[in-house]
Amino acid sequence: MFTGIVTDVGRVRSVRETNRDRRFEIETAFDLATVDIGASISHAGCCLTVVEKGPDWFAVEVSGETLSATTLDAWKAGRRVNLERAAKVGDELGGHIVSGHVDGMGEVLSVESEGGSHRVRIRAPRPLHRFIAPKGSITIEGVSLTVNEVEDDVFGVNLIPHTWDVTTLGELKAGSRVNLEIDMLARYLARWRETA
Repeated sequence: MFTGIVTDVGRVRSVRETNRDRRFEIETAFDLATVDIGASISHAGCCLTVVEKGPDWFAVEVSGETLSATTLDAWKAGRRVNLERAAKVGDELGGHIVSGHVDGMGEVLSVESEGGSHRVRIRAPRPLHRFIAPKGSITIEGVSLTVNEVEDDVFGVNLIPHTWDVTTLGELKAGSRVNLEIDMLARYLARWRETA
């Protein structure tokens, strides 16, 4: 489990095809002495398992399923990546409860300055759009955000200067593809309604 509060912006060091699908090596400022092999780390909202590590990098292996359902398929060496280590019991939940399971990819329609902040409008894939509600939570590229408005399959979020500066969201532009994870409560409420 994660909170959607990014704790480092890493960089893809290398990408390699393997007989197990694809391997990424990620450079990070994390103290890797405290990261075990087998640990879960959120990568732009995708929970991936550490399979190897060096002094300032770690490796993850990604299945074909994950590559087809997320933006990871387009990752190249040099790409910046939002990272978050798994939450521990007793950690502050500054964002919201995030599973690290990407529900779909959205498309950025526009990015506009609004005072010191930025308003980002995103089209969500159908039928995922029905789980997104004004003032609800959503995770975009691993970042916990509040939904400002929703109109059909398009929703907007406001990025304060801090979020714009310390995550990869400051690199968004119209046409960017982003990993989306809907609010966990919305997912379970919808399932309950379907079976009640």
